[in-house]
Amino acid sequence: MSSLPATVAETYRYVVGVDTHAATHSYAIVEASGALLDQATFPTTPAGLRRARDWIGRRTEGDLDSVLVSAEGTGSYGAVLSDVLADAGYRVVEAPTPRRDRGRGKTDTLDAALAARSTLVMPMASLRDRRAGQAHTALRVLTVAREHINIERTRCINALTSLLRSHDLGIDARKSLTSQQTITIAGWRRREEPFGTATARAEAVRLAKRVLVLDEELAENRERLTEVVTAQAPELLELRGVGAVTAAIVLTVWSHPGRVRSEAAFAAIAGTAPIPASSGNTVRHRLNRGGDRQLNRAMNTIVLTRMRIDTETRTYIERRLAEGKTTKEIRRCLKRYATRQIFRTLAAAHRQPEALAPAA
Repeated sequence: MSSLPATVAETYRYVVGVDTHAATHSYAIVEASGALLDQATFPTTPAGLRRARDWIGRRTEGDLDSVLVSAEGTGSYGAVLSDVLADAGYRVVEAPTPRRDRGRGKTDTLDAALAARSTLVMPMASLRDRRAGQAHTALRVLTVAREHINIERTRCINALTSLLRSHDLGIDARKSLTSQQTITIAGWRRREEPFGTATARAEAVRLAKRVLVLDEELAENRERLTEVVTAQAPELLELRGVGAVTAAIVLTVWSHPGRVRSEAAFAAIAGTAPIPASSGNTVRHRLNRGGDRQLNRAMNTIVLTRMRIDTETRTYIERRLAEGKTTKEIRRCLKRYATRQIFRTLAAAHRQPEALAPAA
């Protein structure tokens, strides 16, 4: 009996490839043998998505368990479609990166068929499922919202600081503004003063009030992130240096068991896998500037926190400094270690579901 892992073609009777775009999606149904059964294109409107769902059902004889949907962009253009088909009972996975022949040409229907046929030969264990669920959606929405709030808050603070340094409004703004100074500015009332100064003061009050509102929104955002993370992966919050915000970013990328195939792959996504840069007798690694930069910043925040408060980390730093390592090299090592620890913690707490048995 063969010990080779089961492939999609051995498990499913049909694979539906989907090439997703903003206005339309193109579909191709391919049988396990690789033969093209049918093709169609539907708009991305709610009615169009329902028509596509019903069309798939008719062409595959309504057997949900025998159909695998392989869609491009399940986290972007294909997100709503993935939800519609998943709610209908279909298993939806992310289509593999296509490899096109130079002389083959390119159309949406050809891309849909290519997505289906590329998926047919994949091992079952390599499929990237749409199993993240509503918690993952909530984390993604909240983390994106937090980033936008932070950007707006920074702009308001910079504008307020510039205003205070350009006009004599009675606030020493030579250094960064404190929270108490912002509160004081927000409480200013109109005064008898020159028109230009009065206008500058009114704008300073508006900016200060906006900063305070954004501070409240950030606090509410953190509370909601804490609730979701505590419900989904409380084990992350038990790790040193990992807070609700950084844990939410990690969970957004990790998504669900099986989405990231290995600890090394997770390190590559996080940009914490050092790149060899050795030459001659010099053996060293350089910074990896690839991967998900938001996740990389989260890992950096975790490491900086550990370097500041964790005794074991500080002991490790002292030992590596004595060995001749630089602070940057040590920090890269710590980021790699933190990535490994986080992935293994999640993998141990959330076991990947068993792959489906091959069809008879």
